[in-house]
Amino acid sequence: MKGLRYFIAATGLANLADGIATVTWIWVATLLTRDAGLIALVPVALRLPWVICALPAGLLADRHDRRRIIVAMDALRAAGFALAALALWRALPLPPAPAAGVSSVPLFAALCLAALTVGVAEVFRDNAAQSFLPAIVAPADLERANARLWTVENIGNALIGPALGASLLGLALPLPFGVNALAYLLAGALVARIATRRGPAAARALRNWRRELAEGWAYLRGSPLLRMLAVTTGFWNMFDSMVMFALVLLAQEKLGLPAQSYGLVLAAAALGGIASGLVGERVVRAMGTVPLMRVACLSGAPCFALLTVAPGAMTLGLALGMAWFWGTTWNIVSVSTRQRLVPDALRGRVNSLYRLLAWGMMPVGALLAGQVIRWGEGPLGRIGALEAPIWLAAAGTLALTIRVWQPLGRLLPGAAPAPN
Repeated sequence: MKGLRYFIAATGLANLADGIATVTWIWVATLLTRDAGLIALVPVALRLPWVICALPAGLLADRHDRRRIIVAMDALRAAGFALAALALWRALPLPPAPAAGVSSVPLFAALCLAALTVGVAEVFRDNAAQSFLPAIVAPADLERANARLWTVENIGNALIGPALGASLLGLALPLPFGVNALAYLLAGALVARIATRRGPAAARALRNWRRELAEGWAYLRGSPLLRMLAVTTGFWNMFDSMVMFALVLLAQEKLGLPAQSYGLVLAAAALGGIASGLVGERVVRAMGTVPLMRVACLSGAPCFALLTVAPGAMTLGLALGMAWFWGTTWNIVSVSTRQRLVPDALRGRVNSLYRLLAWGMMPVGALLAGQVIRWGEGPLGRIGALEAPIWLAAAGTLALTIRVWQPLGRLLPGAAPAPN
């Protein structure tokens, strides 16, 4: 289907930009300060909108043309990255980063503002996109379509994007931000070309936002499976956010990796996510939904723990690759299950409530990691403090697995398509 091809291409471009940003946001922040608490403000600005804007995003997705929302939000993300590129260009050359405080308050403020702008647009865009996919794909094809989307997302977001972002940083600090602005504009132009089989329930007369949100909440509250998946994904994302925040500093200070090498670590790790996108559907059939989801949840603890003892970039990439393989497989099943269960008229609101729980924990993870590093430097030393959030995340994912082991076996059968 032509519409799905355009959507996959747009997703690839947008996630290439996301992958470039994976390295550039925090790396540039570390060039302005070495204070982990201040560095954490940048990823918090990027993820905090999931807490603030998720509910309005759901209302908008059920009231208006989801395709137009995606196009408009890609344009807004382009503007946010253009702002960051301009601010960096005007501030060059950067002074050395201090241990406390920031070397340039105006630049740091502009970086946080740009991250906040991109984060707000991402919330509205991603919620509309997940609600939009069933309009161009038949219900029986959702796993296959989501697997393709996760494949191109991992190729752009983690395989090509981080390495490209690191290389662009090496050429000029503003360059990756400018490239991202262009990528989002092109992604929006592709989505604008898609013709859908049906639109959202935008023409409904109901316009009472309290009642509309109550409808979405009642549906989510009435589905123990969706609630469990949302909460489990939320805590997993919080632990993953702790790990990825600490890992940047650990790679710099323990292993001495430059930006280019760290980008290659993320690129190597992306192979795990890409492998899941390519074979995830077959793995579901071979293992069964419940065993697969249990293994995916259990994988976090050993993968995260391995990061703290990794002697070099290759081991880091291997550990992250295993985590991303199982994390992507979890997402393929959980997202497809949600898209299949939720009626189209409620999909935007239920998605927003679900993602408020699932993604709203990410800024909590970044803040928590920054504070743990601050508190741990005295008793543990700098390197021990950088490892502490990763060990906490490993312990947290193990406790989470124990908590959801039985509910997964009780709630999932019959909700997702049986392996065939």
